[in-house]
Amino acid sequence: MTNPTFGWVIQPAARDAAGAGTLMDDNYRFIERVRGDFTTIWVEDHFQWDDRPVVECWTTLSMLAAKYTEITFGALVLGQSYRNPALTAKMMATLHWLTGGRLIAGIGAGWKEDEYVSYGWPYPSAKVRIEQLEETAEIIRAMWTGSPASYEGKYYSINNAYCEPRPDPPPPLLIGGGGERFTLRVVARHADWMNVGFCDATTYARKLEALQGHCEQVGRDYESIKKTYFGFLSLTPEGKEPERRGDLHLVFGNPGKVIDELRNFIELGVEHFIFRFVDFPDMEGLTLFLEKVMPRL
Repeated sequence: MTNPTFGWVIQPAARDAAGAGTLMDDNYRFIERVRGDFTTIWVEDHFQWDDRPVVECWTTLSMLAAKYTEITFGALVLGQSYRNPALTAKMMATLHWLTGGRLIAGIGAGWKEDEYVSYGWPYPSAKVRIEQLEETAEIIRAMWTGSPASYEGKYYSINNAYCEPRPDPPPPLLIGGGGERFTLRVVARHADWMNVGFCDATTYARKLEALQGHCEQVGRDYESIKKTYFGFLSLTPEGKEPERRGDLHLVFGNPGKVIDELRNFIELGVEHFIFRFVDFPDMEGLTLFLEKVMPRL
């Protein structure tokens, strides 16, 4: 079994226009509460949830990393096609350098079609987006390790691109997504950390089995990839079942039930849990976790 660490994903969207004024104050309260206990804070990369006020990922990460100088920050995860891959590599390298090595470089294939349409990006098939993800990972690695770097792919290319100062050591590259045929193969080839979320332990075990198979095929040490899990957590003294969120799996219950479920993930090899507490901005769930759950894990 692992000795897991924990992270928290900020709430990126206010419920309505009136809530925008308190959104970041509520996030700051949560960050202050987890300081010293959680090792990471994460920001999602989305631009719109209908007409709700939403913070943009990279500007928010930059501001938070400057404000909280002992915490490691990450994107969960950047949509690969929202930014030019070379620009993404440069942005990651710069923030990692400015923060003294406190970035986890999270990236994924992208999935939220309405954002692509509204913001004017092409939205190709999942297969194409995963192929683009792999080229993005290759460009990021090239720019972090070579100077200048050149790359010619099917979708993206760079020519004598400099990324100075290069990150030394580079940030961990986290690739998010659980597609068993294609995405996890990209993880096996390129990721330092993997992330799958919103599933139960049985499904997570199947994802890990697929990842292990890809690692064997590409000659990668499966144990060298850090396993992480992203989940919505509802924790109450009485274990009340929360309102469902589509087909997403929710981790919920009283402290004993939540401990039992998280131990199932730990036994599978999860090393880092990343949570959003569904009762935000209320702090009851977070407080129960810190006082009753975390010490027993």
